[in-house]
Amino acid sequence: MNASEARLLLLESLTPRYGAGESASISRILLEDAFGIRPYDRDIVLAPEDKEKFAAMLKRLLEGEPVQYVLGSADFFGLRFKVSPAVLIPRQETEELVAWALEWLKTRQVESPGVLDIGLGSGCIGITLKKKNPGIRLTGVEKSPAALEIALENADSILGKDACHFVSGDILDESNWAQFSMYDMVISNPPYIPFSEQSLVPEHVIDYEPGLALFVEDRDPLVFYRAIAAFCLKKLHPGGALFFECNEFSAGQVADMLREEGFSGVILRKDLAGAARMVCAFQPL
Repeated sequence: MNASEARLLLLESLTPRYGAGESASISRILLEDAFGIRPYDRDIVLAPEDKEKFAAMLKRLLEGEPVQYVLGSADFFGLRFKVSPAVLIPRQETEELVAWALEWLKTRQVESPGVLDIGLGSGCIGITLKKKNPGIRLTGVEKSPAALEIALENADSILGKDACHFVSGDILDESNWAQFSMYDMVISNPPYIPFSEQSLVPEHVIDYEPGLALFVEDRDPLVFYRAIAAFCLKKLHPGGALFFECNEFSAGQVADMLREEGFSGVILRKDLAGAARMVCAFQPL
């Protein structure tokens, strides 16, 4: 099997499930990342062991497993992160949140600003902030032991040993708060999808991505936002910033809650698709 035949087989096999556009994207990512085959490569012949690997990967894709989990990695902000079903797959919307946070960090007239990433997952948010702004002091907290392990591996491979401080903890448990110092920025993409909205979530997300990082009880969909806001009222320096990624259906409620809690300069921002997905607020001076 050569590169052209492998690409054609992927497209023919995946299009009925994913559509032509998504199948082309998956095929390109798989061939390039797993086998080093570029879009213009046609005559490269797969080695026998690669044929077996290709067949196994195609089977997983046909079962609905996201290509990032099949590969064990995902691109985010130009960086390569290890991923597994223990962590969410990094998404473009979150890149927009990171870009916004980086803009703000440039304006913070503090030497070595402290940044806390709550709910690390793969670590893509905090690690990217540190990679793009090496001067920050990065701390991260994650409840899931499996996710924390992935985040630590990504930190070591992208930033180097001991470049940041990642710890285990549940932000909903106030007894954990004492281990944290004061910060100039807190950033989080917490669970925000009510269980009642599961029908709106794509099947492959339900089947493969960690529910712990996605869903919250219907009785209080803002439970993590309230807890993190309360934490920040104690742990953010005056003028410090809180950045949230939000459910587009409740981002306005998050912004209103932050105003009610006493934060200043609350900003609700839309993503490139026009959905209200990001909120920033400030600890009063």
